[in-house]
Amino acid sequence: MINLVVGAGFSGASIARKVAEELNEKVVVIDSKNHIAGNAYDYRDKNGIMIHKYGSHIFHTNMANVWNFISRFTSFNTYMHKVVAFVDGVETTIPFNLRTLYDIFPETLARRMEEKLLQCFEYNKKVPILEFQKQDDTDLKFLADYVYEKIFLHYTIKQWGVMPNEVDGEVTARVPVYISCDKRYFQDKYQGIPLNGYTKTIENMLNHPNIEVLLNTAFANYKGYYDRLFYTGPIDEFFNYKFGELGYRSVNFKLEEFDRPYYQCNAVVNYPCNYDFTRIHEYKYYLNDISDKTVIAKEYSSNFEHGKNERYYPIPNDINRALYQQYLNEAKKLNNAYFLGRLGDYRYYDMDQAVFRALNLFNKIKGAK
Repeated sequence: MINLVVGAGFSGASIARKVAEELNEKVVVIDSKNHIAGNAYDYRDKNGIMIHKYGSHIFHTNMANVWNFISRFTSFNTYMHKVVAFVDGVETTIPFNLRTLYDIFPETLARRMEEKLLQCFEYNKKVPILEFQKQDDTDLKFLADYVYEKIFLHYTIKQWGVMPNEVDGEVTARVPVYISCDKRYFQDKYQGIPLNGYTKTIENMLNHPNIEVLLNTAFANYKGYYDRLFYTGPIDEFFNYKFGELGYRSVNFKLEEFDRPYYQCNAVVNYPCNYDFTRIHEYKYYLNDISDKTVIAKEYSSNFEHGKNERYYPIPNDINRALYQQYLNEAKKLNNAYFLGRLGDYRYYDMDQAVFRALNLFNKIKGAK
């Protein structure tokens, strides 16, 4: 039995490891890139700083089985992610929370709004911004309009290229108003950065006698060379775009090096209303890398274009959902071919969700044997 895995990111590496280890079958992992780890790829630069080539990646999950599986291949630090944003010239944390009130507004106004928020919403509740706008109270309506304008509107236009009401609810829900004093971006039980990086983590996952890895290798060269296929590439590309192309947003990163220890106050600083980039990443914060220099990446969003940039975010809307369903129906007609990952499932997965999907798929296959 020869298993072909297309894509050496978290989805592909997870399914490859499980098949090789638990089914004791041969697995060939191919990737069109010149490196493993997909968009989680990182590397140490000449200054000893671990650079996340495709933007900041923070591993976080509430799923113990996912955390325990990944922890077999790496040790994590205890980094807990916070995001700073410039709002009206003030540095404050987002998602917008109760402490943000006191950073932005005069204390008397902040206290009044805090009291009303706690009367209207359960503490520690995350309220999607479009739901939060449905306020009758004058102060809360002002706050909702302020948060929408200063944090959500312009950032969404830059990131997605459309107005917020044109973005699917599963996207807008990722940027809530948080009725809490918790300034962390994620509240998951397990959080951290792999101490030796994501690339090394994936390398360890793929380090098995039954696994062979081939880079700079197109799937077209291996069609028919397998008994079972796990495809983490774009599902529309697999079917030669017979129904049309699925929509994606892409991201471009402009790296800059500075001859000073730090550039900014935090690993990620968002600029909702200023500049053409959405945010700036400063990578040395993640592993506390020591260097007299620092490296930042300014992040610019754009539409995906073949040969120019990478697919990053599936665009969830009715048109794309209907188109994906056509491809999914085609996929169901195939024997021993499975699609997974952000591109294969056309889903906005975090890393833990990608791993969880791969583990679940393996369990179904194993149970069917």
